[in-house]
Amino acid sequence: MNKVVLGNTGLSVSRLCFGALTIGPLQANLPIDEGSSILAYALKQGINFIDTAQLYGTYPYIKEAIRKTGIRPVISTKSYAYNKEQAETSLEEARKLLDIDVIDIFMLHEQVSELTLKGHQEALDYYLNQKEHGKIRAVGVSTHAIEVVNVASLRKEIDIIAPMLNMKGLGIIDGTLLEMENAICKAKKHGKSIVTMKPLGGGNCISNYDQCFSYLFKNENIDSIAVGMRSEAEIDMNIATFSNTEISESLKERVSLQNRQLHIEFWCEKCQKCIKRCQANALSFSNGEVIIDHEKCVLCGYCASVCDVFAIKIF
Repeated sequence: MNKVVLGNTGLSVSRLCFGALTIGPLQANLPIDEGSSILAYALKQGINFIDTAQLYGTYPYIKEAIRKTGIRPVISTKSYAYNKEQAETSLEEARKLLDIDVIDIFMLHEQVSELTLKGHQEALDYYLNQKEHGKIRAVGVSTHAIEVVNVASLRKEIDIIAPMLNMKGLGIIDGTLLEMENAICKAKKHGKSIVTMKPLGGGNCISNYDQCFSYLFKNENIDSIAVGMRSEAEIDMNIATFSNTEISESLKERVSLQNRQLHIEFWCEKCQKCIKRCQANALSFSNGEVIIDHEKCVLCGYCASVCDVFAIKIF
């Protein structure tokens, strides 16, 4: 796998980053042994960069994959912490469950505006302090918002920005695709490393797979791309794409059979928390039922995180 150094962090990562959300409880909910084996396969194929988060519940998978392979990847994680106490808890949880002393990248998770960043300043200050003490190597923010990319690009203390970016602009919450591209370009000029996410719009752009990655590869401001994967076939296909290697028809067929869709189980209590949580406006309430607009859904799985009865799944 081709590798790139993330700005001034000194972290050398594969251009293809393994998005661990897909194997965990919020999505495929694979058994630890199965999910860790998929991660282990990716590590053996040269993918040395894993994106996760406190919310995802995938630390045990990563720990087991490291144990199986003896390979220590670069790990980027995220937290919604907004004060020092929560930030400390999130860092120590990551260190303990991953069984590693130093977290490579720690980010503020899903920041939506400049105001949100200000509200999480105490947590950010804690992560920066822990960077000085050697427990974190780099600090960043993840976001679906153009405003946050613009603001973070001017914050000297932020090393890495992880914005939503795909050819259709799916998931961007406050503007157009062009505006996001311009914000990313600005951030890069200010020395930020850029690790984009949701290249296939959470699976909604899978039918335009080649065009999606061709679009991203042409953007010289992108350092690495986090891609959700849940099978060896998907790993093989993405590695071939990133290596500019021809993909066999049989491999394409194997991957195409893995269609995914948001699903709400019959025991849903109609509390509508998921509707409020969905930034893509893909959920609504009508005639006493939660309705899914599959055209808008980016399959991020975040709605499932607020479901008290775990009635929301992605298959």
